[in-house]
Amino acid sequence: MDYSIAFPNLGIELPCVIKSFTVFGYEIAMYGITMALGILLGLQLASFIARKTGQREDDYMNITLLGIVLGLLGGRLYYVIFSWDYYSAHPAEILNLRGGGLAIYGAVIGAVLSAVMYSKVKKLNIPLVLDTAVCGLVLGQIVGRWGNFFNREAFGEYTDSLLAMRLPVNAVRESEITELMREHLQVIGGTEYIQVHPTFLYESLWNAGVLILLLVITFRHMKKFDGEIFLIYLSLYGVGRFWVESLRTDQLLIWGTDIPVSQVVAAVCAVAAAACVCVLRRKAVSKRSARHGGWKPAE
Repeated sequence: MDYSIAFPNLGIELPCVIKSFTVFGYEIAMYGITMALGILLGLQLASFIARKTGQREDDYMNITLLGIVLGLLGGRLYYVIFSWDYYSAHPAEILNLRGGGLAIYGAVIGAVLSAVMYSKVKKLNIPLVLDTAVCGLVLGQIVGRWGNFFNREAFGEYTDSLLAMRLPVNAVRESEITELMREHLQVIGGTEYIQVHPTFLYESLWNAGVLILLLVITFRHMKKFDGEIFLIYLSLYGVGRFWVESLRTDQLLIWGTDIPVSQVVAAVCAVAAAACVCVLRRKAVSKRSARHGGWKPAE
């Protein structure tokens, strides 16, 4: 099999990008390694922010451990529900996580639930915990998305743009190859290639921008209320995900329609979270003004 990945318009040729390797007879997937690295880095960032804001770092270790479980469960459940035509006919495959099939929005829902549940049990400030944990979450997404790169999956439609990615046909799933890709099929040295949008890269770069903004707001003390960082993440990630999802060829659809479910979730999150930020910031500013006796004109 051809293990190459190329970005021809950037002049980048990667001749051997492996999907997995074997240690003592056990296959280890690069996807799993990127996910694990993302979780570890995200935990480190959340712990750092907790330390700087007077919170217990151990709480974020516990939230992360619970989040791994609920995140995997949520990601798998979301994927199975919106791929039910397949899984209803192959129920034994529902538990086959090594066969692929995790949805990021389901994983995010699971991770958020873990933070809320833990905070309620420990009587922590839930909005503050979400503000702290979400910075680690988005860093985990930035790194974890590169698992799709190693798997040659979650790409978009054909393109010849600057960031276009070239993949060998025999390394991708047949169901993700569109007619437009076939019309622009390239044959190099007897091997067929498709050229596509690297949507994993777009989302990773978008999330990097989101994370930088969240950290600036956090460390420059620009937020007006607890929970604002989390809401800003929901809104901005929703905007980016709405666009990225429109490019992908492996969309999960709402039953009986051609509407991508993740686009609907992204749009709702983006609009609802942005509205909440506007309303709550106004209330926070009003309360602060009232505590200081209101505004008085200069004499």
